[in-house]
Amino acid sequence: MHPRWNLLPALVAALLSLAGASAFAAEPAAPPKLPLWPDRAPDGAGGWGSPENSGLTVHPAPKPNGMAVIICPGGAYSGLVTGPEGHGIARWLNQHGILGVVLEYRLPAGRSKVPLLDAQQAIRTVRLNARKWQIDPKRVGIIGFSAGGHLAATASTQFDLGKADAAETIAGQSSRPDFTILVYPVISLGDLTHVGVRDNLLGKKPTPEEIRRFSCELQVTAQTPPAFLAHAVDDRGVLIDNSRLYHQALQAQGVASKLVELPDGGHGLHGYQGASWDTWQREAIEWLKKR
Repeated sequence: MHPRWNLLPALVAALLSLAGASAFAAEPAAPPKLPLWPDRAPDGAGGWGSPENSGLTVHPAPKPNGMAVIICPGGAYSGLVTGPEGHGIARWLNQHGILGVVLEYRLPAGRSKVPLLDAQQAIRTVRLNARKWQIDPKRVGIIGFSAGGHLAATASTQFDLGKADAAETIAGQSSRPDFTILVYPVISLGDLTHVGVRDNLLGKKPTPEEIRRFSCELQVTAQTPPAFLAHAVDDRGVLIDNSRLYHQALQAQGVASKLVELPDGGHGLHGYQGASWDTWQREAIEWLKKR
């Protein structure tokens, strides 16, 4: 064998190493995950427990316009689809000057108030950090997908305005979103519901009062924030009537809302791609621009 051939494996390895290093360098560093609760979190029953895996990942926009959106991934309240329905959405928002904040909320396992407490804490946290994160505390919205859509709608219908005597603390911040974006959301926990979502949130034998409290279409008032909804008419996982009910409830209360009924895509809109996925994103940005 010619001596030069002995150098070939080392040369190939070096080239591959350089290529790998270049590809790695091209990947944007993932923003750090921030704790949602300092050391312990409310359990929804008057006590305190572990914050578990809850947290916030803040994606700053290169050219911020002052708007921020908390992102609630779906997962039927049994998991979190943080890729396409979380960090992917944050990167899309960033392209339009919007700060994206991915919320990893605690899974309820029958503790119905736990995800809502996390969503409220996320909204308060973003407002408290408004100056640091270059956003307007009066332009903080929430977006949710599937079960995350249920959480976003719950946060939009069950909120408080914060403690007036604690303006500089997290307790003094309002937990009301300024606007809501819901994509193939679970809304009702009645006959139209996704049974797995209801069971995971409320348990196997919820009371009528629990079902009513967490059926978001029944909790809409004139103070509910404006909403944009998008849902495929052929969604069999979460029926489009969920979005229609919420849209109708908002309209009845005189709250601005828009429902985009997508022609196809099912639940997840063809795996987060294609015409229906592009349509809701384009329509949502146009809706935000008009607000």
